[in-house]
Amino acid sequence: MTELEKMINGMEYNSSDRDLALMRDKAKDLCIDYNMLKSNQLKEKEYIIKKLFSKIGNDFFITAPFYCDYGFNIEAGNNFYVNYNCVILDCAKVKFGDNVFIAPNCGFYTAGHPLDIERRNSYIEYAYPITVGDNVWIGANTVIVGGVKIGSGVVIGAGSVVVKDIPDNVLAFGNPCKVIREITDEERKKSLNWSDKVR
Repeated sequence: MTELEKMINGMEYNSSDRDLALMRDKAKDLCIDYNMLKSNQLKEKEYIIKKLFSKIGNDFFITAPFYCDYGFNIEAGNNFYVNYNCVILDCAKVKFGDNVFIAPNCGFYTAGHPLDIERRNSYIEYAYPITVGDNVWIGANTVIVGGVKIGSGVVIGAGSVVVKDIPDNVLAFGNPCKVIREITDEERKKSLNWSDKVR
């Protein structure tokens, strides 16, 4: 079994493997090309993202700078918006549904390292997928780790560290991120009032 196969199947793998390193270099080069484009070079940006991601829907916009490890493990649905400085370590699948909005400085980190010093120092890693449902807003400076599923209709507050699954239709925030409460039908029709966020 190759290191790529191990990585994709959630097994421990050697991240220093030459084939994996070449794949990362290819993705890094595409990210550099993307990040160097001017804001009005929309067709060129679209071309690079379609080349980088394994799947991307209609009406997407990713604000540079953007960084990822491989690209081929990223899927996004329709109406996908990413603000400045997003990092996706997509050693495992990272899947976004439709109408997902990501604020600045967010990270999606599927990769992990052993607690054992010898294995960690030998470049052994593992990776678990991240899934984000439809109609999700992720606030600025949020970290989402591997193995997490975020449901549909969710708002994740700024500065959160998401280490456990989040169910549908809730407001969640904190470190670690916790469900605060369900989002009401009334709230869906108006702007979120942060002074009422914990009521």
